[in-house]
Amino acid sequence: MDLSTTYLGLELPHPLVSGAGPLSDSLDDLKRLEDAGAAAVVLRSLFEEQLTGEELAAHHALEHHADSFAEATTYLPAADEFAFGPHEYLEHLSRSVDALEIPVMASLNGTSAGGWVDFATQLADAGAAAIELNLYHLPTDPSLDSAQLEAGMIELVKQVKAEVTVPIAVKLSPFFSALSNFAEGLERAGADGLVLFNRFYQPDIDPEELEVDPALHLSDRGELLLRLQWLGILSAQRKLSLACTGGVHEMEDVLKAVMSGAHTVQLVSALLKAGPAHLETLRDGLGRWLEEHEYASLAQARGSMNLARCPDPAAFTRGNYMQIVGTARRFLS
Repeated sequence: MDLSTTYLGLELPHPLVSGAGPLSDSLDDLKRLEDAGAAAVVLRSLFEEQLTGEELAAHHALEHHADSFAEATTYLPAADEFAFGPHEYLEHLSRSVDALEIPVMASLNGTSAGGWVDFATQLADAGAAAIELNLYHLPTDPSLDSAQLEAGMIELVKQVKAEVTVPIAVKLSPFFSALSNFAEGLERAGADGLVLFNRFYQPDIDPEELEVDPALHLSDRGELLLRLQWLGILSAQRKLSLACTGGVHEMEDVLKAVMSGAHTVQLVSALLKAGPAHLETLRDGLGRWLEEHEYASLAQARGSMNLARCPDPAAFTRGNYMQIVGTARRFLS
């Protein structure tokens, strides 16, 4: 079965990609992912705060005032809690590119131009096959409206794209008021692809210690539905490459994402839970399903259930909401 796909101009043997996560932090784990059959890997993100200066000037400024503001000591993680600093990240990327035969993509996490443009160029020079711009931002400033926020992100993509020759994918959250319009703006700015969706990690509260605690929960299959909806909508509207990330654990999840329009799926939680060998299970299962259902290739299935091609397009918009609400009374009887 032909499972090949094209993502960001990269020809891949199948759609299963190891997403940005801790398994990309060591060459040994990256080799395990390649040996298990990953079509490509995305290195864990380097944060905008790390690019403020070689010595994390912003972080040290907070530490300097720690005696005055108690919360400053935990606002940002300590420097040694990051997997890599900027220079170490470049070295790790270069070594990974040399050691692996599959494409290695880099990832940057932030919201302002800052050092992004210059560092993106360095990532491309270090051999990154593509760069993922992770626009992770929780807007809490009431003076910043959505139009300003989106315009700033679009300008960031435009600046990075103007300086690098490798493909650029933009990793988004689902929390934009007009996501279709924003996606169009990103495409006009030069983005080659979108990654749907980033996962916000909401902090927990320790009422006894009066502390805000970071909370990490691996994804589950229930998170896939939101991705399917927007993959189905955007794949019918844009020519961008689309990657699905979050909620993909079993072969059926991969199949649904592809049918909704995904060119690739990024796996993180599934591989942390089941190990790199799970890649082979997913790939073999996907091939068998397509063969049993008489598909000639993965390409034939891709987008077959998106907004433009599915039997009931209204299900992607208000139709699903109306139907579910209308039938909710069944649960009351």
